Amino acid sequence: MTLFSCFDAEEAAAQSPGCICHSPAFMRLNALVEQKFSRRAFLAGAAAVGATALWPRHASAAIPDAPAGPVVFTNVRIFDGKSGKVIEGQRVIVEGNKIKAVESAGGDAPEGAEIIDGGGRTLMPGLIDAHWHAMMASLPLLQLLTADVGFITLAAAAEAERTLMRGFTSIRDLAGPSFSLKRAIDGGLNAGPRIWPSGAMISQTSGHGDFRLPYEVPAALDAPLSRGDVIGGGAIADGVDQVLKRAREQLMLGASQLKLAAGGGVASNYDPIDASQYTEAEFRAAVDSAENWGTYVTVHAYTPRAIQTAIRGGVRCIDHGQLMDEETAKIMADKGIWFSSQAFIENEFSNGFPEGSPNRTKQLTMYAGTDTAFGLAKQYKLKTAWGTDLLFDPAATKNQGAILGTMARWYSNDEILLMATGVNAELLAMSGPRNPYPGRIGVIEPDAYADILLVDGDPLADIGLLADPEKNLKVIMKDGRIYKDTVRA
Repeated sequence: MTLFSCFDAEEAAAQSPGCICHSPAFMRLNALVEQKFSRRAFLAGAAAVGATALWPRHASAAIPDAPAGPVVFTNVRIFDGKSGKVIEGQRVIVEGNKIKAVESAGGDAPEGAEIIDGGGRTLMPGLIDAHWHAMMASLPLLQLLTADVGFITLAAAAEAERTLMRGFTSIRDLAGPSFSLKRAIDGGLNAGPRIWPSGAMISQTSGHGDFRLPYEVPAALDAPLSRGDVIGGGAIADGVDQVLKRAREQLMLGASQLKLAAGGGVASNYDPIDASQYTEAEFRAAVDSAENWGTYVTVHAYTPRAIQTAIRGGVRCIDHGQLMDEETAKIMADKGIWFSSQAFIENEFSNGFPEGSPNRTKQLTMYAGTDTAFGLAKQYKLKTAWGTDLLFDPAATKNQGAILGTMARWYSNDEILLMATGVNAELLAMSGPRNPYPGRIGVIEPDAYADILLVDGDPLADIGLLADPEKNLKVIMKDGRIYKDTVRA
């Protein structure tokens, strides 16, 4: 018998010694773990040591060689990530890892150029997810809390490749130890998107980033670091001095921006969603650290109190914000604070918690505010970015493009595409000198990075095209390298 191969119950009865999944010992273990962690978390992937069975299987996209000469996209309709309109009658020339020219079609191609005839399809910038978790989207929570860090990184590397092949050429990573993964991608060891890493999310004791078990509290002054601290997923810090230290540590490791937990969360177990976290002085400590390095702080926050306290502390971006009120929206508008939010509603893409659980109650409260939050963002013309914030569910990551499409509940297709390209790029550029990729992204213009998609159809007319990248993304180019080309194939 192959170790950990699984049969249904009838087949298992015929096996010798039988499938361990149906053995009495395994069933007792299952019951014990359910009591401690919940059936949902366990069955999501923690039961099987052979967790790779949970992931979609795709052919590996080897990192392609850079083209030997220029690449010219002809016969295309261009969505440039700036105007919100489609431009006809032009071609795009890529040289090296940058866009060389956007010019009138016709005339001779540069010497030695590769020609990609788009057949009238839509050429657009690579997509940007402004709230992604490269390390925590690829595994269930229980595995993240127990698995070897090397295994977590390998799982994240496989997911990073799939992220790129869904057309997401850049992501802002908002909690997790993604520094090594970023280095591997940038160094050509692994296919994946550009990563703007935050490192560990800094959280107070009992905050959204505190995933310790109750028996670990109270913690002695010389207690060892929590599991979240050890793997770099979260950093528990109380008081100005500790926040300063943890903020500086993330900057030392390579954070392009910092993230703090300013209020209660849905996935965390101890903090009510209405709870505010950190004081103005503690936020100011992180902000001072970030600004000394030329970058900024964003926060996880839902409620008016949490958002307003963070803003008074100098924070420049609010992630989530579903429970904001009109006064808060006015403050954000007056101060030019970014609103980076998600299409959190009850639909087929919801990462639902078990009915009747405290997490589910918090989730429904948050969902109920989403329509109001986006309405206020539009009313007060807030600088609005978009992200998915997928966590702990490897089966859900395939929906990244489809989740973008759900923004049609509040925005037109051209607004959605602008948000996921040029607008998100403006937020990422706020890292200033800590921006790991100082060239422009999210736009089709000369001297921008050549992160380009060729879409089979018109996403301005049908945003749902991006929900099926395998079928509808005919060319995927990142940094001037062609990772997918089914036009010439």
